[in-house]
Amino acid sequence: MTSPTTEPTTQLEKMDRCSDLPHRPRVLLGKMGLDGHDRGVKLIARALRDSGIHVIYSGLWQTPRSLAISARDEDADVIACSMMSNSHLVLVPRLMEELKQVGRPNLTVDVGGIIPQEDIEELTKCGVRGVYHTGTSMLDIVDAVRSATQVYTPLPNAGASVSATLARNISLIEQSQTVDATTKRPDRVIGLTGSPGAGKSTLSAAMASEAVRQGERIAIIAYDPMSPISGGALLGDRLRVDFNNVDENVFYRSLARVGEDYDTLPAILDLVGGAGFGTVFVETVGAGQNDVAIREVVDSTALVLVPGMGDSVQMDKAGILEIADTFIVNKADYDGESALIRELLDIASGRHVFETIATQGKGVVELLQHLLAK
Repeated sequence: MTSPTTEPTTQLEKMDRCSDLPHRPRVLLGKMGLDGHDRGVKLIARALRDSGIHVIYSGLWQTPRSLAISARDEDADVIACSMMSNSHLVLVPRLMEELKQVGRPNLTVDVGGIIPQEDIEELTKCGVRGVYHTGTSMLDIVDAVRSATQVYTPLPNAGASVSATLARNISLIEQSQTVDATTKRPDRVIGLTGSPGAGKSTLSAAMASEAVRQGERIAIIAYDPMSPISGGALLGDRLRVDFNNVDENVFYRSLARVGEDYDTLPAILDLVGGAGFGTVFVETVGAGQNDVAIREVVDSTALVLVPGMGDSVQMDKAGILEIADTFIVNKADYDGESALIRELLDIASGRHVFETIATQGKGVVELLQHLLAK
């Protein structure tokens, strides 16, 4: 009798398996339907990241439309869609149709899961490139993503979708290529920074949902860390946004970086503004005391803090506290909230201090009103 284990069945050595490709592969992992289990997808995500791939994780319970919007805005090279049996013949054809509707009809789609052999032909006929069964090796999955990665060129159907064109133009800018597009600085560019785990992604998602409820269209540019070993990245911030509800009113793009590298951000912001988005939130990689470069690119900076971060000595240190135009105490239901507010008020010098519980939407309306008024 074998003893139980929590270790994954297959591990890959962390190394760059993609340095020979024209760009870092971008794969969107998605689970459509009612499948509530994501351990297998997370294992695949880590293996792909450790192989030098940029993995966009969209979360559970995706609809065909939300997955199509995510793949388009992220300019994914391939959608790797995990399916439960008995729903694939309905949801996958709908996904292919939604990709056409959002301006990316030729985006590569692979399907994995418990797929009966007799259904593979029908999935292939509707446009699926490959079907991967349980037991497929991690290296085979890596190779499938590699084979979908092609040189970036302007989209052939550029006029079909403003957002599809914007997404590809961002990719071209990231590759140091020039683009022919309308450019305009957005009316508001707001930086969200703070330490890892402060809740920046949840907070930006909550503000995005509230902005859409108020009739606004906004864009979010979210930075996540890139491995200095493999070059891979796990881009998981967008899963906080409920695209089943906000639909195309939020343009969300995830980018990976080692350190504070915002060299392409001014050009990206001009593209986003030129595409008609007046408000942009820029979410930084989890920041430390000296991570202050975002201040030079945005119009205003909101610093997200959580109770228990440190005492008054920490508060008085120079660095990230100085660049904040707005202080946000998120997770304000945590112990130490009152002490943190007092410390902030001592150093705020007239700057606003807001309290939020982003997971519950508390304080979000007031914070958004303040940030949009700047």
